[in-house]
Amino acid sequence: MSQDTGCPELMFENQVCFPLYSAANAVVRAYRPLLDKLDLTYLQYMVMMLIWQHQSMSVKDLGEKLTLDSGTLTPLLKRLEGKGLVIRGRSQQDERVRVITLTNEGKALKEHAKEVPQTMACRAGLSSEEAGQLKALCQQLLSRLG
Repeated sequence: MSQDTGCPELMFENQVCFPLYSAANAVVRAYRPLLDKLDLTYLQYMVMMLIWQHQSMSVKDLGEKLTLDSGTLTPLLKRLEGKGLVIRGRSQQDERVRVITLTNEGKALKEHAKEVPQTMACRAGLSSEEAGQLKALCQQLLSRLG
């Protein structure tokens, strides 16, 4: 097979997008067996981490943190509520604002989830410095493209 090198910007091996895409998929696949034990999807786990951190959050704030629209976030939150992990309620200050809070079951799940970050760090095999650099580059890319 002959190779056309007249347009290097269109050569597959020169692309950043595909390794980034493949790495993101590999990360989600690596999380799957750990999260299956918690009966959570990857996005549900991200939501739970935010709520564990903040105790309660508005749907709007969750969407902004996760860069998800309400069409994606609302069904996800309904499923978490159906599992008994969160309660979708209204803000006492402004009834128009939906607030997500943890149930006792949601709080208890945090204990079972504590092993996930360490297990993933071991699997990735990155030093803390490398992980920090990767995170910073991804955040930089997101802010530039977002």
